[in-house]
Amino acid sequence: MAIETTTSPTAPVRDPLGSADTSGSTRLSTRDKLVLFVLCAAQFMVALDFSVLNVALPALGADLGMSTSALQWAVTAFALPSGGFLLLFGRIGDLYGRRRLFLTGLTLFGAASLLATFAWDPASFLAGRALQGLGAAAIVPTGMSLLTTTFPEGPARDRALGISGTLLSLGFTIGMVAGGGLTDALGWRSTMGLLTVFALIVLPLAPGLLPESRTPDRPRLDVPGAVTVTGGLLSLIYALSTAADHGFARSDVVTTLIAGLLLLAAFVAVESRAHAPLVSLPMLRRRTVAWGNLGGLVTFSMMSTVVFVLTLYLQDVLHLSAFETGLVFGVQGVLSVVAGSFTPKVIGRFGARRTLVGSLAGQGALVAALLGLNSHTWSVWLATAAVSLASMFHLGAIISYGLTATSGVPDEEQGLATGLVTSTQQIGLTVGIPLLGVLATTSDDLLAGVHTVLALDAAIVLVACVLVALGLRRTQPRI
Repeated sequence: MAIETTTSPTAPVRDPLGSADTSGSTRLSTRDKLVLFVLCAAQFMVALDFSVLNVALPALGADLGMSTSALQWAVTAFALPSGGFLLLFGRIGDLYGRRRLFLTGLTLFGAASLLATFAWDPASFLAGRALQGLGAAAIVPTGMSLLTTTFPEGPARDRALGISGTLLSLGFTIGMVAGGGLTDALGWRSTMGLLTVFALIVLPLAPGLLPESRTPDRPRLDVPGAVTVTGGLLSLIYALSTAADHGFARSDVVTTLIAGLLLLAAFVAVESRAHAPLVSLPMLRRRTVAWGNLGGLVTFSMMSTVVFVLTLYLQDVLHLSAFETGLVFGVQGVLSVVAGSFTPKVIGRFGARRTLVGSLAGQGALVAALLGLNSHTWSVWLATAAVSLASMFHLGAIISYGLTATSGVPDEEQGLATGLVTSTQQIGLTVGIPLLGVLATTSDDLLAGVHTVLALDAAIVLVACVLVALGLRRTQPRI
């Protein structure tokens, strides 16, 4: 039986966007810590899945007989359902029970990871990856909703989101470092086996710890909205994922890109007339939701692009080994943990709005510093320092955008708000590399291409910083 969550009616009130009331306590009970462990472990597992397989792709292709061009589907098969079904599953969790859907997603993810581990041909492996993505689409929004409804707005939620954001960033980084080591030592199947182990650890603990939560009434599910947004996101993610490897000239990329944009436009029209919309358009008109999610979209998409082009630069320009490249990003992971420990304190002092703006400014400035990279080996020190410090600001933006975009939202709409937050995250991780990374991979001079990408990346982050600052400036403090 699940333990019910209780929230004290006298919990300290704070302005989540401006200066905070520092009288609240961040101390968590034993049960709170266990709940946080379960939710964060699940999020860490999903973040790990985004990167752990990357360096194992050549070995996987040789073992299963997949061509180089087909290997993109090892990534795309996961990205399509994990991004496409996020909003739908977030809303289903709101209506029919977040804990129930979280456990279903966790079970599916574990079974799918086992299938991928023991895959006997490309079809069985890709089926496992697609089912992993479907499980992740259920885990991520419901896990975030359970976190924000379990921990009341204020210092406790700040700390919980700080830990969650740290592990999210760390999971992506550790996946890149661990993937190579596991593949060299145990083979590519061990990368999928690691995810199975995580699921087996979390799943037995979750039912007895997590509270059930749902909206008090059950309006009918917005089926037209679900069809248009899911179809639109699936089409858009497919187009951008395929373009990352083959460019935008292919007919299927152009067709699915146009279809995705048309379906998303139809979704907006449907939602404006729906009795119980999947996405509340008035919610999107909230400054905190709109500008917070813009900050999140930019920080995720631009940082994933930096990691991608730096991987190319370190191995193809400086000729570092995969292991040495992993060590560079290992430093990034360590500093992300450091940032996660003090970011909630920064938010407690300055508020989420100022932290988000400052974090975007820091990330943009440090990406600009990477323009000093050249073909000399000493550049590895500049790359390590700049990307690691940029990641600290990136983590600050992750935590503060999540707080900004969910602040002041009623509990019954937290699944919707966190569905938007996690959709922003997944789309951000998907769009950055196809939009900018292709400029590096198609350049005759790789170093020049890397400089072009980094210059555009820094400019986009800094422009977004200004827009978010202006957009949130007139936001009124919540009393």
